[in-house]
Amino acid sequence: MTVLTWSDDRVEQLKKLWESGLSASQIAAELGNVTRNAVIGKVHRLGLSGRAKAPSTAAPRQRKARPAQHMMRVARPVSRGNTALAHAFEVEMEPDPISYDNVVPMSQRLSLLELNEATCHWPVGDPSSPEFFFCGGKALAGLPYCAHHSRVAYQPAADRRRPSAKPQIK
Repeated sequence: MTVLTWSDDRVEQLKKLWESGLSASQIAAELGNVTRNAVIGKVHRLGLSGRAKAPSTAAPRQRKARPAQHMMRVARPVSRGNTALAHAFEVEMEPDPISYDNVVPMSQRLSLLELNEATCHWPVGDPSSPEFFFCGGKALAGLPYCAHHSRVAYQPAADRRRPSAKPQIK
């Protein structure tokens, strides 16, 4: 790799080409044996910021006229001024209703140490909670879950996808 020093005449040529509006790639090609990044670095070190616009970019482009779009504006509540001391309203959250398809009889519940290949390994609750347990039901052959939890865990791909927003016309 050859190291090329910037001679005074090459720097002058760089300045002229930069002022005429050529891109760094075009200047690199014109000077030869120098990369676009070397040109950009030298321009930066020389502090050359103002440059003439290239003839193609001197005139602003005409934009295509767009048809007027009628947008419906939705009124939003306006809060003016400092809202840091505004009254914070507390909303009482209703507890989640008990999901009855997740109810497991007390006698069937197992801890991690009690699980084996014949029992359902479906976790119920928060693992960091003392109330955490595994389903413990009779597992299906070759699967880690009981019949109910196998239906939940192994859904066909079409059933997992969200319904499309547009109604399908047949």
